[in-house]
Amino acid sequence: MTTPIEKKYIASRSKSEEKFKSAQSLFPNGVTHDARMMSPFPYYISHSEGSKKWDIDGNEYVDYKSGHGSMLLGHAHPEIVKVVSETVAKGSLPGASTELEVAWGKAIQDLVSSAEKIRFTSSGTEADMMGMRIMRAYTGKNKIVKFEHHFHGWSDCASATGGSDDNWEYGVPQQILDTMIVIQPNDISILENLLNKDDDIAGVMLEPTGAHMGLHPIRQSFLKELRQLCTDRGLVLMFDEVVTGFRVAKGGAEEYMGVTPDISSWAKILGGGMPGGCVTGKAEFMDIIEKASGSKGIYHPGTFNANPISAAAGATALSIVKNSNVNEIAAKRGQKLVDGLNGVLSKLEIPGLAYGQDSLVHFKLGVDADSVEDIITMTKEEEAKAYDGSVHHQLGLSLLNQGVDTWSAARFIMMASHTEDDVNKTVSAMENAFIEARDQGSI
Repeated sequence: MTTPIEKKYIASRSKSEEKFKSAQSLFPNGVTHDARMMSPFPYYISHSEGSKKWDIDGNEYVDYKSGHGSMLLGHAHPEIVKVVSETVAKGSLPGASTELEVAWGKAIQDLVSSAEKIRFTSSGTEADMMGMRIMRAYTGKNKIVKFEHHFHGWSDCASATGGSDDNWEYGVPQQILDTMIVIQPNDISILENLLNKDDDIAGVMLEPTGAHMGLHPIRQSFLKELRQLCTDRGLVLMFDEVVTGFRVAKGGAEEYMGVTPDISSWAKILGGGMPGGCVTGKAEFMDIIEKASGSKGIYHPGTFNANPISAAAGATALSIVKNSNVNEIAAKRGQKLVDGLNGVLSKLEIPGLAYGQDSLVHFKLGVDADSVEDIITMTKEEEAKAYDGSVHHQLGLSLLNQGVDTWSAARFIMMASHTEDDVNKTVSAMENAFIEARDQGSI
C-alpha cells in the first residue's frame, strides 16, 4: 500500500516518473549506480550549485549526498568551472604527459605527508585494485586482510565479505575470494592469531575512520596497534582514503588519526568533482611499479589516468583545500547538524544517536546509544534493534518532500557551501519526518 509520504513524493515528480519509465528499458533496474535505486522511482537532477540541487520537476534540495562525497567545495565551484572550461578547450585527452599531471601530483604531496610517490587511476575502485596489487607484489604473498563492512570498491577482491553477503560476492570466483580474509575490527588479537596461523598474508587494508565512511567507527588506539603489528610482522598497511582524503583533515585520515600507512588510495575530493583516483605511498612500496632494467614492475596502463581535465580540476581543488578553511567550515556545519539531530531525538523520545567524523555525519536510529563508544561496542543483538531500511526509506522520502536530500536519513555528507540556514532547515525537516513517519505507522 502506498504511504502518505510516498503519495506526496509521487505527486510532485511527474517528469521524473516519466523519465524513469524510459530508463527502465535502458539500464538494469533503470539506474546507473546501485545507490540510486529507490522506490517508487528515482528523481532526476537538472542542475546543482553550492549546497543546492534542483530536479527536472523544479524541486529544490539542500544536498547531503554531495556527489557521493566528492564535493567538499560545493557544486559548480566557480574556480573549478573556470579551469575545467579552459582546459577542455585545449583538448581533453592528448595521449601524452602534461604539465597538469605534475601540478596535480605536487598538490597531493603538499598535503599528504606519506605521499613520497603517486600513481594516478581513473577511480577509487581502480586505486584500491592497484593498492592490493602493490601489497602482493611487494611481499610476494597472496592474501589480504580486510574488515567487516569496509568498502573498497566493486572489484572481485574487494567484493569479498567473508560470506556475509551473497550479492556482493555473486559472480566472483571462489579462488579469488579465498585470497581475501575478512575479520572484525577493533580487536588486534584477532589479527595476531590469524598471523600466527597463516604466513601467506601480504597486507591489511581498511577505511581508517571505520566502515562506510565511519558508520561503524574505529578506535584510534586500534589503528596504532594495527600500524605496529604490520611493522613488526612485515605486512603492508593500506588506508582507503577515497572518502576521508582531504576531508576529515587537509592531509586525510592519516593526519586526523595520527597514524601513517605504507600506501593509501584516494579519489572523490582528489578530482575536484571530476573522475580520478590515485595510490600514494612511501617510495619503497610505490617503486614496485617501476620497470628498471633487469627487474620486474607492475604493469599499469589506463587511458584516462591523470587526464588533463581531472588533473586541472584536482590541482585547483587541492590548492583551495590547502589555502582556505573549507575543512573547518564543513566540520563546523557537521557538528551543528549532529547537535541538532540529537536534540530532535531527545525531544521526540526516539532512541538513537547522531555522530561522525566532522563533515561525515551518521544517524543510527532505534538503538540505545549515548556515545561513539556505544556504537563501537554494540553487539549484533543490539544492532538488530536498529530501524531497518524501510523506516529509513520513509524518513528519506519525507526529507525529499521537504527539500532535503540525504542517504535515506542515515548519512549526511557536509560541504563547505552548506550554510547555517541549510542545517537549521534540515533539523526542522528531520523532526517533521519523524512525526510524519509516526503518524502513518512506519515507526
